[in-house]
Amino acid sequence: MMAETDQFNPEPRLSPMRSPTRSTARGVYAITPDESDDERLLARCEAVLAGGVRWLQYRNKAASMATRARQATQLLPLCRSRGVALIINDDLDIATAVGADGVHLGLGDGSIAAARAALGVDAIIGSTCHNRLDLAERAAAEGASYVAFGAFFPSPTKPGAVQATPELLALSQSLGLPRVAIGGINADNARLLIDAGADLIAAISAIFDADDPQAATRQLAHLF
Repeated sequence: MMAETDQFNPEPRLSPMRSPTRSTARGVYAITPDESDDERLLARCEAVLAGGVRWLQYRNKAASMATRARQATQLLPLCRSRGVALIINDDLDIATAVGADGVHLGLGDGSIAAARAALGVDAIIGSTCHNRLDLAERAAAEGASYVAFGAFFPSPTKPGAVQATPELLALSQSLGLPRVAIGGINADNARLLIDAGADLIAAISAIFDADDPQAATRQLAHLF
């Protein structure tokens, strides 16, 4: 029997958004930090959404399944009100249960085909490719919606992450998919990656740890 802390009963699913086109898949891709306080999480996400993010990824590695499902369920209408896609990190079950707009898959988090079958043809399915073009090519062939490279700079979230180079963003242009850059990115170094070909800049601490998350998000968004 599933432990009580792992049970979840999300609210009825909202109808999924239409998947953003390539032209709209450009800008700031906010990724939530680990946060146990629902009210604080929602307040910070509301500020970031007001700052002009394109996509919001819900990520909480420290929480139970029940907490993650509850928080994701609460974030969904907030994202809908701003016309922003909600993408769930590494958990297809929760993405499916809450009716999220997509899922981001790391290596070993399941297949892109399974995620597509569960979430539908319009779902946004991302794939972690670290610093390897071959992983991006495989993800594209399997039907990913975007590929994510990084870390480009030292990251407080993943201090031991492999390092990617800006040249990889240019080399992957032929894939025809939005390219996400992640890892230690802030307003001071993001321009380098945008100029190299990044369609979206993923950020956690640069915006969520800022004194004014809305202003920090807007500053990054203006670079596009």
